[in-house]
This record gives sequence, structure tokens and C-alpha cells, in this order.
Amino acid sequence: MSLDRCRVVLVEPRIAANLGATARVMHNFGLKDLVLVAPQADPNDREARKLSTQGEAILDRACVVADLGAAVADCLVVAGTSARVGGPVRRQSVDSPEHIMPRLLKAMREGPVALVFGREANGLTDAEVTRCHFLINIPTHSDYPALNLAQAVAICLYELHRACCLAASLRRARTESLATFAAQEQMFAKLRAALEQIHFLYGPKADALMHALRHLLGRARLTEMEVNLLLGLARQIEWFAERTKDD
Repeated sequence: MSLDRCRVVLVEPRIAANLGATARVMHNFGLKDLVLVAPQADPNDREARKLSTQGEAILDRACVVADLGAAVADCLVVAGTSARVGGPVRRQSVDSPEHIMPRLLKAMREGPVALVFGREANGLTDAEVTRCHFLINIPTHSDYPALNLAQAVAICLYELHRACCLAASLRRARTESLATFAAQEQMFAKLRAALEQIHFLYGPKADALMHALRHLLGRARLTEMEVNLLLGLARQIEWFAERTKDD
């Protein structure tokens, strides 16, 4: 799944370097939509351009709006970020990036979503947090929980990308053909014979050890390819055992 339906919204950013660093990390993870709410920093500032490395086009396309409502008007889900989570407003729907990003991915199938980051000095206001469906809190050390703006963007986009990769991996796994019972039994018989040849299975504990191996491999829900791989391993063990015996 492409992540270009995820919009990054920076509220009143005042440091040009953070604009550039944000554009760079957006480019790293395949995002293109950057919206600046009443920015004090200029996307064309020299520092922004210097830190945007390969992300200049994102700065060029960045949309400037007057308020948060305009920035997220067409979004289906809005997730804000905050280092502060206390009080009646901020403890509602707060969670880590790891747990919120899959929800954003699900919504992205239907339309745009937004990740909203607050001001460098004091983050999002309670009124702005109230307008978000979720609040992301990045776990940090309690001595100094406030992250640099661009660092917070990088962590969130990494977790979004990781969630996307995990979802793709699970989809691929569901499409792979699982091995039949008969194919697995053939593999287990061949594997047992091979392990007996090298005395890995030997004596009164052989049955119990083979049962443990069957249980271990059975939990993996083996595919046809994986069963064939184990068959190849068993054949190679048998070949090596016979060669060693002849020598």
C-alpha cells in the first residue's frame, strides 16, 4: 500500500530546519503531502532547503493554510501528537505510534488521513487535540519527554511504514499454500530417518524428541515450499551420513 494518502500537518512551525528535515523523512518513507498551518518558518529558507536533501519537491508543493480545520477538512482520520497526556482532554484515545498506525492504514484504504504535529515550543493546544480522533504519545524518558519536531515526525513515519510492511507481509502469508497433512507426514518420516542416521534421535528419548520437533514445526503452519525445504535438508543429512560412513 502506498503511504501518499497520509498527510503531514505542521502547526505554526517556526524553525526552518524542521521543515527541511520533515520533507526529507517524508521522502524517505514515500509521503508527499505536507501542509503548514500558519507557519512562521519559510519553506524557501536556506536552512529548510539544506536539510531537505532530496525532499525539495515536497517543500515546493507544501500547502499553507490559516488553521487546523482547513488542513484536515477532507481527512477521514486525524491523529495528533503530544508529549503531554494528562488531563481530561489528552488522556482520551491516547496510545503509542505502534498501536495507532494500523488504524491509520485501515482508514487510508478509503481516503486521506492526517498526522498532526504541534508547535516546537508547546505542541498542540487542548482545543486542537480535541479535534483529533487519536492522540499519539511517543514513549520517552520521563526526565525530558519533549522530542524535536522533526524527530517526532521521523518516528511516526517509521512506525507507519513498519505497519504497512507488516500488513503486506501478512497478506502475502495468507496467499501462500499450506502443506497438506500427507505432505507433512512424508517430510516428518524422512526427517526422522535422517536424524536417526546421525544419532540426533537415539535411544529411549527419541520418540519424545521427535514429538517436540513435530510440535515446533507444526505451530509454524508450514507451507508447501517450507516442507520441500525440510525434505531437502533431510536428504542432505542422509547423503552426508552415508558419505561419512563410507569414509
